[in-house]
Amino acid sequence: MFLSRMESHCFLLFVFVFQAIFILILYGGGPSRVFRGILEPPGAGDYSKPHDVYTNLSLFTRAPRQDAAPYCSAQSPLLGTYRAPAGLAKSLFHSTPDPAQRCLVSSSNFQTVGPLTITFRVLPSERMIMKRNPFVQPGGHYKPPHCFARYKSAILVPYRNQEKHLRHLLYYIHPFLQRQQLSYTIYLIQQVGTGSFNRAKLLNVGVREAMKDEEWDCLVLHDIDLVPENDYNLYICDEYYPKHMASAMDKFQYTLPYKSFFGGVSAVTPEHYMKMNGFPNTYWGDGGENDDIATRIHLAGMKIVRTSPHLGRYRVMDYNEEREIQEPWRRPPSQHNTRKTWKADGMNTLQFRLISRIKHPLYTKITVDIGYVPPFS
Repeated sequence: MFLSRMESHCFLLFVFVFQAIFILILYGGGPSRVFRGILEPPGAGDYSKPHDVYTNLSLFTRAPRQDAAPYCSAQSPLLGTYRAPAGLAKSLFHSTPDPAQRCLVSSSNFQTVGPLTITFRVLPSERMIMKRNPFVQPGGHYKPPHCFARYKSAILVPYRNQEKHLRHLLYYIHPFLQRQQLSYTIYLIQQVGTGSFNRAKLLNVGVREAMKDEEWDCLVLHDIDLVPENDYNLYICDEYYPKHMASAMDKFQYTLPYKSFFGGVSAVTPEHYMKMNGFPNTYWGDGGENDDIATRIHLAGMKIVRTSPHLGRYRVMDYNEEREIQEPWRRPPSQHNTRKTWKADGMNTLQFRLISRIKHPLYTKITVDIGYVPPFS
């Protein structure tokens, strides 16, 4: 008798919850919108109300004693209230220190930003970028001036004579990363010579050189012509798997061009990178290596996780919608049998000649000779 009464109550509760969810879905714009609202912070996906990436950034001030700086709060006060997805860098989101160890900045002084205003109409000067980012140290290194960062990320950017793209990226990426209270360095890996561009090999070089400076928690592999549109897109690694961050580019109408796409911006731990033997060294020219990398991830016993497309939005510089319609993007053909080559082509066979390593005010430039396209036999 008692059990049947309990079962009846449980059944009624189940019916009530089911009806409530159904009503939310019916009047809330569909299931994806409802569950997105639960998992994401307020305003994080409202792109009708973007904000300047420099909003309130000047309110951060240096701690009186750097040797006794408190740990940064578990979520940046500049980002409002953020609930981290499960599996994302537990070290970043562990319990907040006691009140005496909290950040010197009160979160009530800041507004949530989320979607950002991105425009490429005016080319910013390096001097202006430096002036707006006074705490960036030589070499493009930054650590929060008011607290001790919980997470360290290296931003690796393959480069070849793209000065205009570089300045636009630096203008947005520095305040973007500072809002997340990261300790970071921006590395530019420049290829010399007139041979075909080799993005994958330059990233291998960048990882090798960056790891000489610091035991980075995360390696962010970043194309120079992409700017993130939402600063809730955290530049930290997933604890377990390689993370694809550019899950929604305007060039592809904010969808993935194909299921295994891993291009644009991604985040891997040093352990992930070495486990899949890095990237292939033998992809010359545009495209193809992204499929190779996605295959390597699976062959190494891992899988790709992706930032939500509502947060992982990126603007592509020099993207022309009319030209894209006339000449649509096509998936580049793969050049190798990855299953046979991935263990013999990567970090374990990387060869290059370091030409220079210079600390510029906003970035560290690593100039290398990575060889040339081998002649066909």
